[in-house]
Amino acid sequence: MNTPLGWLTAFHTLISLVATIVGLWAIRDLMVGRYRSGAITSFLWTAVITSVTGFFFPFHGVTPAIVVGVIALIVLAWTVMARRSIGRSGFWTAQFPIGIVISEYFLMFVLVAQIFAKLPVLNALAPDLKQKLFGATELVVLIVFIVVAVRATKSFRVRAVA
Repeated sequence: MNTPLGWLTAFHTLISLVATIVGLWAIRDLMVGRYRSGAITSFLWTAVITSVTGFFFPFHGVTPAIVVGVIALIVLAWTVMARRSIGRSGFWTAQFPIGIVISEYFLMFVLVAQIFAKLPVLNALAPDLKQKLFGATELVVLIVFIVVAVRATKSFRVRAVA
């Protein structure tokens, strides 16, 4: 850990965990109609920092992590635009909670992949992340986040308009 790469890894991991935890609070705030909260602002900043620092690692060609990072930054930019446009149209009011939930999903997707890669018990069950257990776990996470996105969007739109 005394190398620059070690410090970068530690910082990236820490900020990713903070973003993931704060993202859950941000989604809770969306459910009650808040779009200007400390949790949402903190989540947006930490999610952007997480995605950007992911590009500081040595480049060995395009990997799934790079693709997820690019898509995550696009979604975050879209979400910030939507946040600034809430109240101007129903379209933007719906895009904001969807963007927050998708951004949190990307963080959770990577967290699950890292847990499978680093936890010996799960790594033994799915060593190459192409096993059915890993795929099934990620599918469950996706389904949960689809349900959360629908509920957050409905709840946020009702409360934001009221």
